[in-house]
Amino acid sequence: MNGVTEPTASAGDAPVALYVHFPFCISVCPYCDFVVYAGSAARGPASRVDTTVDALLAEIRLRAPDRPRALASVYLGGGTPSLLSAAQVARLLAAIDGTFGIATGAEVTLEANPAPVDRGDLAGFRAAGVNRLSIGAQSLDDTELRRLGRRHTATDVVSAVVEARRAGFANLSVDLLYDVPGQTLASWQATLTAALALQPEHLSAYALSLDDPDAEGLTGPNGDHLPLRTGARRWRQRAARGQDDGLAADCYALADELLAQAGRRWYEISNWSLPRRESRHNLGYWTGAAWEAVGPGAHAFDGRRTRRWNTARLDLYLAALADGRLPPGGRELSDPATAESERTILRLRTAAGLPRGASESVPREALAWGRVHGLVERADDGRLRLTLRGRLLSNELFVRLLTFDKAAAA
Repeated sequence: MNGVTEPTASAGDAPVALYVHFPFCISVCPYCDFVVYAGSAARGPASRVDTTVDALLAEIRLRAPDRPRALASVYLGGGTPSLLSAAQVARLLAAIDGTFGIATGAEVTLEANPAPVDRGDLAGFRAAGVNRLSIGAQSLDDTELRRLGRRHTATDVVSAVVEARRAGFANLSVDLLYDVPGQTLASWQATLTAALALQPEHLSAYALSLDDPDAEGLTGPNGDHLPLRTGARRWRQRAARGQDDGLAADCYALADELLAQAGRRWYEISNWSLPRRESRHNLGYWTGAAWEAVGPGAHAFDGRRTRRWNTARLDLYLAALADGRLPPGGRELSDPATAESERTILRLRTAAGLPRGASESVPREALAWGRVHGLVERADDGRLRLTLRGRLLSNELFVRLLTFDKAAAA
């Protein structure tokens, strides 16, 4: 896959990646579904950041495997982990290295928001061992940024990239959103052009998602989401009326075209990069590797069939770890057919697709449907992969993969 070495994990392997969730932001964007606490919890005399860092350190020790293998990647996400001090980041990475082990040359990513008050000590983060920065730009159109409730401007994005380069970061990713209410194809093209002018090694582009975690049953005491705030619910209802599936498809196709022209090839449905600058951490997710995770709402996977998550409730999370216990949460064991379908779906999300032998396990009915509708194709080397149309309609194919496999298992 564009020269990428895919992380692998067999049954019983120790994790090859670790995700650390830092659950604080200065303010919460109305579209955000991540586990985030803001306001006084994030800054000021009542801040819970220091207590949470201590809890993360405790969970890292408790989650460490009996037979660790050095991690290929560590990802500090959130929230806004750039609100951490460089000393706190150094403590976390030292604890991870002392328990799990961090491989020489491992990818260590930290998410940063572009506003000066949010972006933190970039030089300090680089000195602490972070070698990849993911900048949450979302747009380079100030009107769209205000509409999204973002705290930064397009100028802030530019200055964040300049500062990151001065700090020594040679691997930058920029996150963007499309299907934003009020967005046009012209404004999206302007954002893409401005983002490419910053010359990031990696770009992610996601369609704005307006899910309802309460309706999906994800917000109970052991759930991995927080209840949706009333204001955010009203914002989403208004925003949904301004979305357009046709425009979203045009935005995606334009992104794929412009990014390819700039040497950033797609390697996963929502991700493009220069050669050998793919996110090694996220490739672990898509190729079925085992990963561990710490922090409120964080998810882990054993590389086989079991997914585990922590409660999103900060009080419950902190209380358990202060008492020396792992936090509450949940666990899900997939049946063999579903687990195989999930592995197939994750690999089909990537440009590498499925090798010929692996694709033989794809339900024939779903595969036939995908071919008839131009969603999948055979590469010259026999791999099965999504076409551009397939990427746009991937959910239609993935639903059929799950449905046909469950029907066969029954």
